[in-house]
Amino acid sequence: MSAVQTSVMTPDKDWWRGAVIYQIYPRSYQDSNGDGIGDLKGITARLQHIADLGADAIWISPFFTSPMKDFGYDVSNYVDVDPMFGSLTDFDGLIAEAHRLGIRVMIDLVMSHSSDQHPWFVESRSSRVNPKADWYVWSDPKPDGTPPNNWLSIFGGSAWAWDPTRMQYYLHNFLTSQPDMNLHNPEVQDALLAATRFWLDRGVDGFRLDTINFYFHDKELRDNPALAPERRNASTAPAVNPYNFQEHIYDKNRPENIAFLKRFRALLDEYPAIAAVGEVGDSQRGLEIVGEYTSGNDKMQMCYAFEFLAPEPLTPEVVRNTQNAFATAAPEGWACWAFSNHDVVRHISRWGAGVLDREAYAKMMSALLLTQRGSVCIYQGEELGLTEADIAFEDLQDPYGIQFWPEFKGRDGCRTPMVWDDHATQAGFSTAAKAWLPIPVEHVLRSVNTQVGKDESVLEQYRRFLGFRRQHPAFAKGDITFHEAGEHSLVYTRSLGNEKLVCLFNMSPEPATMALPEGEWLALEGHGFTGETKDNKVELPAWGAYFARHA
Repeated sequence: MSAVQTSVMTPDKDWWRGAVIYQIYPRSYQDSNGDGIGDLKGITARLQHIADLGADAIWISPFFTSPMKDFGYDVSNYVDVDPMFGSLTDFDGLIAEAHRLGIRVMIDLVMSHSSDQHPWFVESRSSRVNPKADWYVWSDPKPDGTPPNNWLSIFGGSAWAWDPTRMQYYLHNFLTSQPDMNLHNPEVQDALLAATRFWLDRGVDGFRLDTINFYFHDKELRDNPALAPERRNASTAPAVNPYNFQEHIYDKNRPENIAFLKRFRALLDEYPAIAAVGEVGDSQRGLEIVGEYTSGNDKMQMCYAFEFLAPEPLTPEVVRNTQNAFATAAPEGWACWAFSNHDVVRHISRWGAGVLDREAYAKMMSALLLTQRGSVCIYQGEELGLTEADIAFEDLQDPYGIQFWPEFKGRDGCRTPMVWDDHATQAGFSTAAKAWLPIPVEHVLRSVNTQVGKDESVLEQYRRFLGFRRQHPAFAKGDITFHEAGEHSLVYTRSLGNEKLVCLFNMSPEPATMALPEGEWLALEGHGFTGETKDNKVELPAWGAYFARHA
């Protein structure tokens, strides 16, 4: 039995700290039954790829019963698998195989809202006096019939939808088919915690909590204030969305959430080694909220912030400022960082559109992400250096893109199927004649089989660097200290116990000479990068990196 497998067999409450989590978008990972849509059996069949990569855990985006208006983020049954993805038996098989391979399993819980087809909402909207009448956020209109306040939906327009049966508005921060639950009601909290326990009892190792800062709303339904134009940051919503025109202090980010998160954590702590990461979606107060939600030892273990998912280019200054701001806002907290996920343009395209050497850029970015202080999420296909797919309007599935086309093309470009074999139908993803989203030719050319075993490939560099990372605990759990460097240079040390490591990054398309911090440094090997050292200086190629240990 390998050391990794032993760690799964023996509970480790601290496994999440510095873990590398591989995100799977189930519709697009592997189709096992030929319908053009990925499923749980498909994920199980491909777990060896993740084990070979060296990830510690997987995070599976929602696979629960759903009408799929928002592709699983609109749940109609929290304790079952949508037939599109398989069955509970298939999920149990996935858990067993993942654990056999030494991989922990985290699943995506969507608790701020449900589908409008969930039995809870069907009952709630049936009258004003039924047992679940107060399970969702309902309000009378203003005297002129307009919505109760100015809150906006992330998907565009008012966050309120009219229901003719109750003659009231209901709140939806996302699609109108995604009504917000009223977590001020203890019965709603109890029901959601019961669903959480259901999956814990099935053997999951943790959760990713979707839109964690949206759980509570202001009971008084006060209007959000306007946000000054210079403070409008488009990382929460695309720039064309008026959602960015408000400061969202009443429709989300409410202080009542702290007590619920403590209830949630208390449930997790009943089990041997469970961890949760919360997605904090807020452009103005994101890191501050992360600090609140991860402080102490009684709420979230870690939170998933948006700072490295923003459209603005990643520069040395952004990295330094983000880490330093997090340390200030959350001195007791722990972050989970990602450069790409299922909601944003893939980072190779988002930041590297003008880069000529995409291979070197992808490798440098992978090392940069994997040496940050915090845990790390890798999004499927990132390890292949995949770019954002250009999806034609007639092929779009995402309601977000359809709403704001063409200024914002939605999220389908990062959700296209995984590419396994450049000689197989649908690049090995499916035997179907047509996949749920088209697979671009440029992705097929980067299939797993074209990269595996080739030392110079992006895939082998990810594997190599993850192995290198495991050899040095300071990368996973150590402190981070930044050192002075040039405009396009990034230098920091990671320290844990007696181990002190230095990381140098040339974040430019030109060769650079970079100075090491004072002291005696011994160059490390096995990470896949090259650099010439002389007189405490390092000559780095474009998009290069260098790593050394303090003597």
